Amino acid sequence: MSVAITLATARRITTQLRHDRRTVALMVLVPTLVMILLYYVMDDERSFGRWAPILLCVFPFLVMFLITSIATLRERTSGTLERLMAMPLGRLDLLLGYGLAFGLAACAQVALALAVSLTWLGLDLPGPLWPLVLVALLNALLGTALGLLCSAFARTEFQAVQFMPIVMIPQILLGGILVPRGQMATVLEWISDVLPMSYAIEAMAHAVADADPGGEFWRDVVVVAGSAVLALLLGAATLRRRTS
Repeated sequence: MSVAITLATARRITTQLRHDRRTVALMVLVPTLVMILLYYVMDDERSFGRWAPILLCVFPFLVMFLITSIATLRERTSGTLERLMAMPLGRLDLLLGYGLAFGLAACAQVALALAVSLTWLGLDLPGPLWPLVLVALLNALLGTALGLLCSAFARTEFQAVQFMPIVMIPQILLGGILVPRGQMATVLEWISDVLPMSYAIEAMAHAVADADPGGEFWRDVVVVAGSAVLALLLGAATLRRRTS
């Protein structure tokens, strides 16, 4: 692993993203626009205050997964990835560079969504802001890492999109948003216990409800961060040097 190569890869991806205005708009603006839509659909500050933190947890996760998996696959199908892998470039260098570039985009996405929610939409938090920011960023990074991992198993952009209902939707359904995990069937509860999104949703609940998040919050944060690192390592292990 080389820090210089990782940073050079991140700069290249960042430059490409800066010139792709549609992708930037999808990453940065869509979560905020959906939050605004939710606010006016509910037309009730109490209900919005209950659902807004959950959506701040889910949207960065979904959007970053979709953008990352498609963008990485596009580089593979265009031959760019194969040419890069022919150079003295480690797999982990490449994926960390991607992760860093998309992580910066995730920071912009979360910052805008939070700024609009806390000011214009009047989201009121009983505790400090930093736990909410931390969890939202970790969710975005987790989505990025899973997108990089899943892109290794797709051959077309359509296949990359198909991973969303396979990988992402079950995590949301089993994460405790609709039904508390303790009320699920035993088998479903067991499955939810090994899904990182379950811990992300719990961490967001602690971040919003607790004035001083304690041990359970940090346990959930460590699980989410560890899952993102594990996904990056698995992505590096499964990354093929040839596209065919």
